[in-house]
Amino acid sequence: IINYLYYSYAILPIMKPETLISKISNLSDEHEKSLHRLGIKTVQDLLYYFPVRYSNVGEITTLDNAESGNEITVYGVITKIQLTKGWKSKIPMAKATFKDISNTTIPIVWMNQPYMAKMFSEGDQVKLTGKITEGKSGKSFMNPHIEKTGYLPVDVSDSLFENTDDSKNVGFPVYRETRGITSKWIYHMIKKIVAQNVHAMIADPLPEYLLKKFHLPDLKTAIVWMHMPEKKEHADAAQKRFAFQEIFLIHLQKAFERQQYRELFSFKLKVPKSDVEDFIDTFPFEPTTGQMDALNQIFRDIESDDPMSRLIEGDVGSGKTFIAAVASYATIMNRPGDQTYGNLQVAYMAPTEVLAVQLFENFIEYFKNTGISIGLVTGSGCRKFPTKVASSQKPWTEISKPQLTKWIKSGEIAITVGTHALISKSIDFHDLGLVIIDEQHRFGTNQRMKLAKKDGHAPHYLSMTATPIPRTLALTIYGDLDISVLDTMPSGRKPVLTELVSPDKRETSYDRMRTELESGRQAYIICPRISDPDPDEKQKLQLRSVTAEAKRLQEKVFPDYTIGIMHSKMTKQKKEEVMQEFANHEIDILVSTSVIEVGVNVPNASVMIIEGAERFGLSQLHQLRGRVMRSSYQPYCFLFTESMGDITEKRLKSFLEAKNGFELAEMDLNLRGAGDLLGAKQWGISDLAMHALRNMKLVEYAREEAKSIIATDPQLESHTVLKKYIEELAKAPHLE
Repeated sequence: IINYLYYSYAILPIMKPETLISKISNLSDEHEKSLHRLGIKTVQDLLYYFPVRYSNVGEITTLDNAESGNEITVYGVITKIQLTKGWKSKIPMAKATFKDISNTTIPIVWMNQPYMAKMFSEGDQVKLTGKITEGKSGKSFMNPHIEKTGYLPVDVSDSLFENTDDSKNVGFPVYRETRGITSKWIYHMIKKIVAQNVHAMIADPLPEYLLKKFHLPDLKTAIVWMHMPEKKEHADAAQKRFAFQEIFLIHLQKAFERQQYRELFSFKLKVPKSDVEDFIDTFPFEPTTGQMDALNQIFRDIESDDPMSRLIEGDVGSGKTFIAAVASYATIMNRPGDQTYGNLQVAYMAPTEVLAVQLFENFIEYFKNTGISIGLVTGSGCRKFPTKVASSQKPWTEISKPQLTKWIKSGEIAITVGTHALISKSIDFHDLGLVIIDEQHRFGTNQRMKLAKKDGHAPHYLSMTATPIPRTLALTIYGDLDISVLDTMPSGRKPVLTELVSPDKRETSYDRMRTELESGRQAYIICPRISDPDPDEKQKLQLRSVTAEAKRLQEKVFPDYTIGIMHSKMTKQKKEEVMQEFANHEIDILVSTSVIEVGVNVPNASVMIIEGAERFGLSQLHQLRGRVMRSSYQPYCFLFTESMGDITEKRLKSFLEAKNGFELAEMDLNLRGAGDLLGAKQWGISDLAMHALRNMKLVEYAREEAKSIIATDPQLESHTVLKKYIEELAKAPHLE
């Protein structure tokens, strides 16, 4: 209370947008550290720390319809409140019982906020905003924001914008909190900064003609409306403006980067069509229409005057590696420049060592009769194919990194497959003609471009991803790339039989899995948690964990089979070892977190069980399920759920019905929310802009305006403010 009163009336010194938070007088070390955890280092960062929602704009619900883990707003009455301490921790806290307008009750706990017990009384009509947690003692509200209202809404569709006589009393913004600072504390800090007119010192990146064209408020007005809207229309206009601004700047940065890339020297190639056709005929399958369409687009790109920049977005198992192999072959069949000797080189970068090794071995199979040499570079060592050392066990040999880098530099190695090790200073290509990046979103822009521009010119650039994302997101984060979509699957692949399994039907799924294991197949079991929480942490969600589930399965369900575990806290080397053991069938059942979602290829695995399926996004579920779509065996996927409300049931049923990953990505965007795509906010785009990605027109407008500016002013010489913004954007965390 003392801190709150102090900061409510303290006068801040004169400051500027670039003023460091640490320079604000009377700001405690604890508050400074808390702000840094939120990524706030300057006054401008704080002004751009927008509310995640408004207490009076968001949908109001009732406790009987609320799902654990979701942020909600509920109205009701305090029926009991007391000051107490934790039984073991002795932490002071306030506890209360709350009954909402549906007559459902729930306990409330405010940790380290004992004063809350004195600020409210039994019978107070209040509004709560926060997340419901579920533990062994049931559901509870932990540290919710509470506000006295003096009334209860007529029904749950009401909001304070319509239910107050005072048009200026529109509630409060709700900010994402962290340890040491509350939403209210952030609001009052921003209010004081705005009072000093600091927000007016920030240069508006949007040209005035764009503001008029799209009816957007200027920057100064929009900042005020984001933090202190007087009516719903103000909040909506400000959100639209900042969403457009962010998406527009990303598109501008991508268009600028593409323009810079096109200006670099690149080998203009000629595709030897008859040789390529002969190479394609060596594969034991007929290419799909989608694969041939993508290859023809690649051939047109590499024969043009500009360096290729293309993304192949293909569903799980759609045959992207085949495309990479054919594109590599077409490149290698070209001589450097006007030379009559030598060949161009290909670099193929993968995000993990396991995937790099798999690609290396696949390429050996594809190129074994061509005489083309292939190298592998990872943190664990280097390999070369073909080898002069005859061996029935392996067609390659391990060599030293200095020797391999020497051959790469001389041009003797035509294809080099590797991990991040490929972008080390010691790797120098002789004539790099094509760069291929697997699992595009696992690398940041700078990492990709470091390889693409490695030897002073721009090799043709081919990126690949199996991650299905909505079209609006693809257009935004991959705005510097042309996109090819593989929407057909190779023949012979059987669709995964997917079932939604209630807790009382577990044994039936285990029986199906046991039958597959007896037939020599393998299985994955995915858990949302690594280990069980401390028994005293009752507020933690009680989800199944890798360690506890592996032990239970080994002792009680599958005692006759070998069970291994894998999760993100294991060392890279240990994860590689476990995956190799699973690939060698030394492990029958792999219990893991979602770290296996991308790139793991074990064709013998035909069953997957996903625990707590409601905790994953649809696209992430699809990625996980894709691990058992690698062969001609009939694959199975069982979704185990712990709890399921109406929204969750709708989501999971849509997962069962969707035809492909792209359809699922669009469903996820609409049903679960853009910020939760793939189960993680990994794209480096704000929640505000992510939600705006549901609006295809807004994305297309931003894209067209960005392209128009670059077309008329490629170096942004007449748009100095915009250039400064995108230079800062380039320094920020990568969009992927």
